[in-house]
Amino acid sequence: MLLVIDVGNTNTVLGVYHNDTLVKHWRLQTHHGRTSDEHGILLRQLFEIAGIGLNELKHAIISCVVPPMERMIVSTIRDYCGLTPVVVGDSIHAQIPILLDNPREVGADRIVNAVAAWHRHRCSLVVVDFGTATTFDAISHAGEYLGGAICPGITISSEALFRAASRLPRVELAKPQSVIGRTTVQAIQAGLLFGYTGLVREIVHRMKAELTGPTRVVATGGLARYIASETDIIDEVDEFLTLEGLRLIHLSQETTVA
Repeated sequence: MLLVIDVGNTNTVLGVYHNDTLVKHWRLQTHHGRTSDEHGILLRQLFEIAGIGLNELKHAIISCVVPPMERMIVSTIRDYCGLTPVVVGDSIHAQIPILLDNPREVGADRIVNAVAAWHRHRCSLVVVDFGTATTFDAISHAGEYLGGAICPGITISSEALFRAASRLPRVELAKPQSVIGRTTVQAIQAGLLFGYTGLVREIVHRMKAELTGPTRVVATGGLARYIASETDIIDEVDEFLTLEGLRLIHLSQETTVA
């Protein structure tokens, strides 16, 4: 079995693959204050509840965009699983050309998403990841990572509004009945949902105009379905895109070694 871990700024997603089947997954809050042992105890508890033994794991791979967490998670996997995980980074890059001025600038999760989407569709792609930041990544019809765009995530936008405007409340992200809000809460919800949907539509529209040939738009991340339900610009939502990309990169590393 293969353990895949995607450490994001807000959430950490774990999955266990048996061959090419995702048999179990978890979404946890990324907690900077936990020690390696605390992460190990939590991991053991999750596996016990799922009825999976840590000794069943044969390999592990990690994607991490939170540098202080990387060493800690690697230590946890070594101490509690007896494995040395592959870490997606400078020395482990997927089988995809990265056409940036400085390839090291791009986050590991964005490359992992690109690998998964390209492996599945083999055409020009825009991958939208709704996380702490919302990222838009463009992949050419030849499978080249071209770059993308980054903007504050919808949750960050909501929180910033609450903190910066003293009379505006913190609101639940929900769809209002109308874009014309009849209360302050409804007005904020309308601005967040419909305004953010417009942002996504415009960036994707401009990216598609710069790409060659038919272009598929794939979305992932915790709020992907929330936005995708309001626009037809997104062709597919795959909440496990990053986990699948990690599996594919691990497979390519095994093939290279073999």
